[in-house]
Amino acid sequence: MAEVTNTLGRRKTAVARLYMTPGKGEIVVNGRDYKEYFPSEILQIIINQPFVLTNTSGTFDVKANLDGGGVKGQAEALRLAISRALQEGNTELRGPLKKEGFLTRDPRMVERKKPGRAKARRKFQFSKR
Repeated sequence: MAEVTNTLGRRKTAVARLYMTPGKGEIVVNGRDYKEYFPSEILQIIINQPFVLTNTSGTFDVKANLDGGGVKGQAEALRLAISRALQEGNTELRGPLKKEGFLTRDPRMVERKKPGRAKARRKFQFSKR
């Protein structure tokens, strides 16, 4: 694997820029430990899924810059970035990662507000009188 692998992950409006190096399994997000940044255990599991699936837990150090979106979107963007970095380093991991859907960018976004509407599709309240 290359010295430093640089990848990008996106989900909704969240963007994860990732730098992965061989190491002892430290994950740093925006200068903080990922367990401090994501206190929810579910989000921590989401982030670790690619490592658990490929049996590479504790072999790479991850430094990530997260921006935009909410906590879940950021966690899923980070999962995509980690999966892409693992696959870049070892092409044999592509199959299992793709099968679990970790290499697919989730395209669902918030629909834009339309003119003459309260929200994207909701009409203004109708008043008979």
